[in-house]
Amino acid sequence: MESIFVDTGAWFALADEDDAHHKDAASIFPSLLQSYKELVTSNLVVAESYILILKGLGHNAAVDFLDHMNGSPRIKRLHATFDIEKEAEEILKRYIDQDFSYTDAVSFSIMNKFKIKKAFTYDKHFQTMGFVMV
Repeated sequence: MESIFVDTGAWFALADEDDAHHKDAASIFPSLLQSYKELVTSNLVVAESYILILKGLGHNAAVDFLDHMNGSPRIKRLHATFDIEKEAEEILKRYIDQDFSYTDAVSFSIMNKFKIKKAFTYDKHFQTMGFVMV
């Protein structure tokens, strides 16, 4: 079984019932748990998701998000190493016509390094980089 990368937009959509993608995300998520060996995310995605949930939904929701991240054996949080960040910075320099965030570029670098082809995301930047959006 392969792994899938989970991006900030998907985590936020799962947390926020008022998000435009919530119903879609909530219906997809259980099948991802069944279909993929692990759901991979990064420490930067977790940080980005935490602050969005904190600002949008409050402290309890943000802490619940962290508890979910830490409590699930199926979610693998990878940390941005120096080499991953260097590759991310090269991506940012190379794609001058794109407005990738630093977190996006780190995500792409992680996906490349670990040969992850699919992302649970609502961010078209992943498609721009050749990944399959789920």
